[in-house]
Amino acid sequence: MNSKTILITGISSGLGLALAEVALASGHRVVGTVRNEEAQKQFDNRIPGRAFARILDVTDDEKVPAVVREIENNIGAIDVLVNNAGYGLESPIEEAPLEEIRRQFAVNVFGAIAMVQAVLPFMRKRHQGHIINISSMGGLVTFPGVGIYNGSKFALEGVSEALGKELKQLGIAVTAVEPGMFRTDWAGRSMTRVPRRISDYDEIFDPIRAARAARSGNQPGDPIKAAHAILQLIAAPNPPAHLLLGPDALKFVTEKLRELDAEINEWKEVTLSTNFHETALKS
Repeated sequence: MNSKTILITGISSGLGLALAEVALASGHRVVGTVRNEEAQKQFDNRIPGRAFARILDVTDDEKVPAVVREIENNIGAIDVLVNNAGYGLESPIEEAPLEEIRRQFAVNVFGAIAMVQAVLPFMRKRHQGHIINISSMGGLVTFPGVGIYNGSKFALEGVSEALGKELKQLGIAVTAVEPGMFRTDWAGRSMTRVPRRISDYDEIFDPIRAARAARSGNQPGDPIKAAHAILQLIAAPNPPAHLLLGPDALKFVTEKLRELDAEINEWKEVTLSTNFHETALKS
């Protein structure tokens, strides 16, 4: 694979860190965003000249374009943007405070869009580039207790797919990556858990919360293998609009598509009954 400059948001842990490490080991230059000076220092020292860290909060609308400009000017042309920064919010939808809901969308959706808008002027000028949005199987299927997280990832999926259609003619690819359960801290310290208050949800939600917490650190997916898969995606001459990662993601999404197809067919007559008819128009 030709050496590329890859900008990855959120490299302090999890999939972002795994991807940064594997990309560096494969000979790429990696610019990773972190949240503090200590993390910046550690990453800068990994492979001087090929590992660069920048302190950035993706929800800082003013700083995002400034950091991207600085990278382009001082490090080099960004070939690939990986929007990895994000976190989970666990709560029944009714119990979730609106402030937490807004924060979830600010990071998972608006932060990703801000990064896209910042890199696109440079990619458009070169007529090349690849934007990879790390979504989730939860951006295509839903699970009780993480509905707000699902909503943020569904939104990211829609943005990614439409963006890909807008940019295809300009030589820029867009891919949404949908991992299943991987051994990261997504269900641990990267998960915001809203305190419970409505007993009606206890029966369905409490066992799910307990099971999700118990799985943290024991998920079946290997982040290093996911990183290698994403590098294959980066090297592909015609990358897909979507890439599922993990047997569980394949299982849940395939089941969802079957159920959706069956439901569409069951209600097809109602669906087709809603058009104006020629006779009605003439009368």
